Amino acid sequence: MAALTCVAALGALTAGCRNDTAPAWEYPELSTTLSSLSRDLDERCGPTATAAGCAEHLDGLTAPTERAFAEVLDHKLLDVRTVAAMNELDRAREQRSTAAREARSRQEPRHLPFRRAVAAEELAYRRLITELERLRTAPPPGDGTDPV
Repeated sequence: MAALTCVAALGALTAGCRNDTAPAWEYPELSTTLSSLSRDLDERCGPTATAAGCAEHLDGLTAPTERAFAEVLDHKLLDVRTVAAMNELDRAREQRSTAAREARSRQEPRHLPFRRAVAAEELAYRRLITELERLRTAPPPGDGTDPV
């Protein structure tokens, strides 16, 4: 009877045991990069910013964005949604560039297609940051929290 109780207790312990000492997967360097990108975007392209001022700042976000993407690749976190967000950002950059050329040729700094293109690129940055943040905070498969 004691042996049966011991086996039942061990079975219950084993079924409920988890490896709660698993290392954190939140990638602090990626967190820092994403926080910086988000803060810069909020400060420079906020509600009071002009389209031209925001556009100038968006050009400066290329290097930190590429750094964040490289960190995602380094940690092997890339997925389809993130690639789609990067592609959306690339299309938005191209549209802004085209609209900027058109606004300059018309000598209209407040050209509506340019303002729309700047807003679309800002939105694309926000979506990419959201996707990268989702990847950063999602537990990796087999992270040690599965039941033993």
